[in-house]
Amino acid sequence: MKTRLYLFDTTLRDGQQTPGVTFSLDDKLVIIDMLDQLGVDYIEGGYPGGNPTDNELFATERNTRATFTAFGMTKRAGRSVSNDPGLQTLLQAKAKAICFVAKSWDYHVRVALGCTNEDNLDSITDSVSTAKTAGKEVLVDCEHFFDGYKANPAYATACAKAAFDAGARWVVLCDTNGGTQPSEISEIVRTMTKIIPGANLGIHAHNDTEQAVANSLAAVEAGACQIQGTLNGIGERCGNANLVSIIGTLGLKPHYAARFETGIDATRLTELTTISRGFDELLNRAPNAQAPYVGKSAFATKAGIHASALAKEPETYEHVKPESVGNNRRILVSDQAGKSNLLAELKRIKLDVQKDDPRLDQLLREVKERENNGYSYDGADASFELLARRSLGNVPHYFDVESFQVNVGQRDGKMYSEAHVKVKVGAESLISAGEGNGPVSALDIALRKDLGKYQRYIEDMDLVDYKVRILNGGTGATTRVLIESRDAKGERWFTVGVSPNIVEASFQALLDAIIFKLLRDGVTA
Repeated sequence: MKTRLYLFDTTLRDGQQTPGVTFSLDDKLVIIDMLDQLGVDYIEGGYPGGNPTDNELFATERNTRATFTAFGMTKRAGRSVSNDPGLQTLLQAKAKAICFVAKSWDYHVRVALGCTNEDNLDSITDSVSTAKTAGKEVLVDCEHFFDGYKANPAYATACAKAAFDAGARWVVLCDTNGGTQPSEISEIVRTMTKIIPGANLGIHAHNDTEQAVANSLAAVEAGACQIQGTLNGIGERCGNANLVSIIGTLGLKPHYAARFETGIDATRLTELTTISRGFDELLNRAPNAQAPYVGKSAFATKAGIHASALAKEPETYEHVKPESVGNNRRILVSDQAGKSNLLAELKRIKLDVQKDDPRLDQLLREVKERENNGYSYDGADASFELLARRSLGNVPHYFDVESFQVNVGQRDGKMYSEAHVKVKVGAESLISAGEGNGPVSALDIALRKDLGKYQRYIEDMDLVDYKVRILNGGTGATTRVLIESRDAKGERWFTVGVSPNIVEASFQALLDAIIFKLLRDGVTA
């Protein structure tokens, strides 16, 4: 029989320690739904008593399939259970489980808690037994366990055993500083399984040496049966173990899938990409294109020889099928491209072209010439699609730009940027003006202010990212601008412009962004 592994998500608590990340109550409720849909076993909602948002979150029962969990400290040394406000708040929280954090490194007991080692053991025992008596499932995160074990194995082990003996369902060994190596994790966890059954041991790894996922898997190999982590690996410093990567590996790699099972079946696994990217959208940050399994580039190839092989046998350059995690194969078009790249990309955008069509050779020459002049289409798929469709003669002619002008200056001691754009839509000439926090912002606002009969189709567009690269040095250098746009559906697309004039390069990319939006939405001229 397969060994059951349990996934514990701490995005809403430990993940919120990420610099710049703060969850509102509504954010937390959305993320809870995401996690429950994904199929994790435990959702740690936060720290009741720690802030008003978490107080409100834990004031109401959560109807989740996953075990909704509150986080907090063991009771303070020198206080009784009944006289510890923090512990009482945890007991009153509307959560089925409590995850206590307990010091397990004697150095931290002395420095952080200022109590004796025996007092700390008593706090662990009393907190766990009290919560268990109150009907809560109890977990104990043994903070700094691996560093503590290396410094004083007898005491670190005593802390873990005190939690287990008092009735903790899970004793979680934490690599809090993130510096322990996989071989050390494996050896220490294997030793601990002789004291506490693996079915009651968990791992909580931080990513300070880029090994949190590897350390989590090493713990599983050594016998641990619970894995703690966060969506997309967010967390303090370098982050936590990335549950998205762990889920993909456990579910799709035969080495693990043949021996272990989780609560995430093949159907839920296909939601992995959508949930990962949806979470980034909620954080208002661009998804990591090179994230394993779910990144936009996770199944992308650029070189022509690779593209040719992929077209014949995808397994040649793919370790799993992209659709198994809800992702897509991408064959990029660049100056390294061959005809196989073009055919694959045209097929993806639903342009049916025969491989002996002479227009393919012309398009390939144009792509390589443009890339030689500074364009980069492997990062600007929308601009490539427009270029391809124009070469094949099927992009509607929506409007003409008759002129545009940008003014930047200082007025009343403050900088200003103004733009004027004149477009012709059919027989109608339209002039729009806009002010922004820079010339590109002003130009974007003016261009999207009035497009006549097309205006309603672009109302939900936003410019969400703007990147500039100087290609050949000097004040008169050629400039490449990459613009990322987004609409109300959460769709993102990338466009590129190139010119010695940064405003002109920006305007090219802005124009492509609007035209692509109209084309993608099926708007006719």
